Order: sequence, then structure tokens, then C-alpha cells
Amino acid sequence: MTGRTLTIRGEAYPLVLPTLRDPRLHVAAVIITIHVLGQVALGFTVTVPQILAAILSCAAIEVALTFRQSRAFVWPASAMLTGSGVALILRVVGTPPNEPWSTYAWEWFAIIGGLSLLTKYVIRYRGTHIFNPSNIGLVVAFLLLGPLRVEPLDFWWAPLNGWMIAAYAVILVGGLLITRRLALLGLAASFWLTLAVGLGLLAASGHCVTANWAFAPVCGVDFWRVVVASPEVLIFLFFMITDPKTVPTGQVGRVVFGAVVAVTSTLLMAPQTDEWGAKVGLLSGLVVVCVARPILDGLVPAPASAGDRLGAFVGRLAIGGGRRAAARLGMTAVALVVIGGSIVGAGAPARGTSLATSGELLTRVPTTVDPATLPAITVAADVVEFDHELAGAPEMNAVVVTLARNLELENQALLERNETILDAVDHGDRLVEMQERLRAASTSGTTVVTHYQFDAIDVSLLVPFGAQTGLSLGLAGRGTMVEETRDADGDITDRRSSPFDLVFAMRRATGDRWMNVAVLPGDG
Repeated sequence: MTGRTLTIRGEAYPLVLPTLRDPRLHVAAVIITIHVLGQVALGFTVTVPQILAAILSCAAIEVALTFRQSRAFVWPASAMLTGSGVALILRVVGTPPNEPWSTYAWEWFAIIGGLSLLTKYVIRYRGTHIFNPSNIGLVVAFLLLGPLRVEPLDFWWAPLNGWMIAAYAVILVGGLLITRRLALLGLAASFWLTLAVGLGLLAASGHCVTANWAFAPVCGVDFWRVVVASPEVLIFLFFMITDPKTVPTGQVGRVVFGAVVAVTSTLLMAPQTDEWGAKVGLLSGLVVVCVARPILDGLVPAPASAGDRLGAFVGRLAIGGGRRAAARLGMTAVALVVIGGSIVGAGAPARGTSLATSGELLTRVPTTVDPATLPAITVAADVVEFDHELAGAPEMNAVVVTLARNLELENQALLERNETILDAVDHGDRLVEMQERLRAASTSGTTVVTHYQFDAIDVSLLVPFGAQTGLSLGLAGRGTMVEETRDADGDITDRRSSPFDLVFAMRRATGDRWMNVAVLPGDG
């Protein structure tokens, strides 16, 4: 709505408000709906003050800059979209879960949102901005601050319940309607289809990543299925790469742009071993292609020209004479082979994560754990909601038995000076801790081993932040521990008993078996 004024100190200024037909309002409706679902049902670890800080900082900057340029107050629709998009994807490590009104780290959202918006005014080429503001701002923030401070929204949000179905419906229906209206549906489709093929090659090569929502590495078909169907990827393709100001204007150029972004994103995702790196790689693909867009524009037909039709562009590969057509098809085939080979080659660091020999090794190492001596187990509601099978008595009892055996196998590794046993039962922080204890025992000749007698075990989920090394089960155990000190000959020189209250973190870190990944202080 236009034609309104705002009077300040007796001076009237034009007031420009959006109309209901403005596509930016439709995008905002979709994103805000996802924010609401995230707060009330999907467990997003982002607070209302954080969301508002990003949106309001962007809005304030845009209002000030447009007022300076036009002496009018213009509704900051684009700026608010930038802030809302930043808040949807950005997570700050340490944000308290289930506290929607916490003001923790709100300033980071304000700073990152504001700087994202400023790129639209500072980094320009031929009179327009180069990057999608929220995209470039998020990528720079992730790369500069690192995984111990910030992380992107997860690929996998929640089990496919009614709330997730609603989220998918909002994203798909809203995205399809908006991109179709803006003539960007071809771009979105070319991106998604090319990404699906590229990630399919990567998955077939045995690609694996660790993720905060999975106990074991996500590999192969599971990796492909999760990423291709991820609501975060759908948001990226419908509401980030389809920014009309930063994509080609021609039909062919847009389709090629979407495919090139998908190939670039896949190449950047390929070497990543955790979800943090994979998501930053996905987002970075758009940044790289936006930089290279002037080159890309020179390779496709001019907008609205006779050749700017997808059918005509594809047809050019097979017409113009037998030899010319064969040469073009041959070059296309070679290019596809090179791209596919590059994707598979780039993914080498993320293959071969499982320890195939650990099972055979552990069958040769005896343990003296009697399952009958373990106490009853209490399973928290978050475990039941996440995995109904895991909440069952046989499955959870097996996990607890594995914990007890792992602890005894750690003792054997120390006594035998056998680091291979530690590699089979420990991972992450626990492995580093036990390796240091083993080296200390080898140096001093004195070994301290600990036997645990459990009186109670309460199981819950431990969701890490930052490096995204994987979801863990937290087994909060209470009881008595017996510490034995042995000399170089293996004789016991001291034995002490004391109560313990500890949380034993376990996950299937290699995809092979449940492993100890940390021992943390209990709540008591």
C-alpha cells in the first residue's frame, strides 16, 4: 500500500508499505511458520529473543539506509527476510534447550544478521548485490567462528510425525507456489535433481558423516536419503538460491545456475566427515557460484534471445552436422565423467569410518560381566520418543551390558598395555583419556584400574553442540567403584572403595558397536 505519510516534528515523510501480492510477504509467511513450528513442536535450539534480534537489526539498518537515500520510510521486507533466514539456520553453541525466552547470545544474531544485510549494499556488481545476504553472512560466520561457537540447523529435524508432516507441507506448498510465480521453479528443480545425482554418486562410494541426531555414522543410502529429503535443503533451494536479484534472468541461465550450484555444493560437501562441514559445504556452493556468475552468464544464451529456451539449448548439443553433434555430445560426456570422478575422489576422506576388526578382536578378549548383577534401568521420555525400539528392555539391557563390558575391557587394556582394545571400545574424549592413562601406566609401571558396581542407571539423550560428533546415550549411573592400584608385576598394592555418580556417554561412533565416548560428572 502506498500514498501514506508519516509526520515527524511537523514534517511529512512518505511511508511505503508492502502489498499483499508482494512475494516477499509470502516467503516471510513460510519462514515465520517454520519458526513457530520449531518453537512449539520441533525442538529448535534457538530462542525468540535471538530470532527477534536478527530480524530487528536487519530491519533497523535497512530503514536507516533507505531513508538516507530516499527520505522515505520504506517497509524493510527484504531485510526482515534476511534476518529471519539467518535466525532459521544459525545456532549458537551453548544456547539452553527448552528455554524459548532466553536472551543467551542474542547479540551474535544481531551482529551476524546486520552484517549479512550490509553485504547487499557494500558488495555490488553492475548496480546490484552479488550474494544472497543471509547466505554469505551465514557462511562467513560459520567459517570465521568455527564449530565450537556456531553451527547450522540440522539436516534432520525430528521423527516423521504430524508436526514434521506439517513443516514439509508448509515448505513444499509455499516454495512451489512462490518459485513458480517468480519463474524460478526450473532453477529449483535443476538444483535438486543435480544434487540428488551428485550425492547419489557420493553415497554409492561409501560416504559417511557423523551427526548430532544419529548414534552411528550416517552412511551410503541413509546419507543420501537424509540430505536429499532434508527440510533444510528444501529451504535452501526454495528460499535462498532462488533470490531473483542474484540469479540469471534468462530461462536457460537459471537452469544452468541451479545445476552448477548443486555440483559445487556436492564437491564442497564430499570431503566433510561431519554434518557441520557438510552443511557449510552446501551453503558455500551458492557463494562460490555467485562469485563466478559473470563467467557463467557468458556461457549461456542472452536472456529473452531466440536461444533462451531450454529445449533449444539442449537441442544444440545434437544438431549442426554429424561431426559437430558428436563432438558436442562427446565433450558433454567427458565433462560428466570428470565431474562424477571429482565428486567420488573428493569424498575419499569421508569413507572407511567403521572398524571391521573390532568384533573379532573382542571375541578373543574375555570379560567377567554378569548381566544379572546389573540394576533396573530407567529410560527417559526423550529416548522413547527418539527410538521406540531402543526404549525396549532387551535393547537397552544390551546397551548397559556393553557399557559394563567396555569398562572392564578398558581395565584389561591398561593391564596388558594393549591400545588396540581401547580402539575397539572407546572413542573421542574417552579414547584420548584412556590412551593417556595407558601411556602413564607404561611409563611409571603403576596401573590404576576401576571396577564399577551399579545400583541405578537412568538413560537419556545427550545432544552435543558444535563439532557434531554424534548423538549419544547418557547413562547416569550411581553405585560403588573400587579402585585397584597394581605394581609392575601386577600385584595389588592398594584397594579403595567410594560411591560414584557419573554419566557414561555412549554411541555407535564407528557404526560397529556401542562405544564409550565420555565420562561426565553426574547431577548429584
